[in-house]
Amino acid sequence: MTVLYKANMVRGAEWARFFAERAPDIPFRLWPDIGDPADIRYLVAWVPPDDIATRFPNLELVFSVGAGVDQFDATKVPANIPLVRMLEPGIAETMVEYVTMAVLGLHRDLLNFIDQQKQQVWREIRITPAKRRRVGVMGLGQLGQAVLERLKVFGFPLSGWNRSARGIEGVTCYAGADALPAFLSQADILVCLLPLTDETRGILNADLFARLPRGASLVNVGRGPHLVEADFLAALDSGALSGAVLDVTEPEPLPEGHPFWRHPRILLTPHNASMTTPDTAVDFVLDVIDRHRRGEELPGRVDRSRGY
Repeated sequence: MTVLYKANMVRGAEWARFFAERAPDIPFRLWPDIGDPADIRYLVAWVPPDDIATRFPNLELVFSVGAGVDQFDATKVPANIPLVRMLEPGIAETMVEYVTMAVLGLHRDLLNFIDQQKQQVWREIRITPAKRRRVGVMGLGQLGQAVLERLKVFGFPLSGWNRSARGIEGVTCYAGADALPAFLSQADILVCLLPLTDETRGILNADLFARLPRGASLVNVGRGPHLVEADFLAALDSGALSGAVLDVTEPEPLPEGHPFWRHPRILLTPHNASMTTPDTAVDFVLDVIDRHRRGEELPGRVDRSRGY
């Protein structure tokens, strides 16, 4: 009944320590030291091995170390084996910090001040009150709801859009494709926290940008393939968008010379808006394992028909 970890090896050593402290009865191994493949019951991975179905004949659960599973080829994970997204609180906490930073930076004209500093220009920019800056969040799962809860304290008018209906106190919620234009028209700062699926790939495109208020800004902490690069750059250059904070790109890392690197209206970070915290992640995995043993519903279980 062994747990095998296949992801960042530095953090893997922390996972091993916490497992030894909290579940000494469960053997824990770090890839590629898998031991006897027949002993592996639980796999925790960023990207699993291609031959997962044949290599681990007694596998019972597969965990993603991240909040998403788009990096998985789900066809290589047997349908009878549950695939579980990481729902540990460290991911939400760090994502909330990042999105709050990005929204406040765009709200308070940080990109303009960075540009002015480079040019040695001292010029004030009139402050827009938070009550006049509308923030919209696409994706109302665990992360989207946590972000909106934190943003409430600043007084922004808040709205959210989701594939299925949600109700969040203090947030105007929209659901489904038909409601997307109305939602976009109310977003001066748009935050993308959508999962990457066939339906959401390329959703940040020219049509979407045209439906935002002119001069709106974008925070993309979803996935790089959500964004249509040519449409995005054209929107920035035309003034349809005034700026963006991007934590995800396609590809990752960006190649040398890519236009995102030096664009004055883009703040770029290397896909570290949120990060799994080994301490609380181990607790989540152990809880799911216990639930699985008891035959209970598994938090974070992926609905393969939806892709998340």
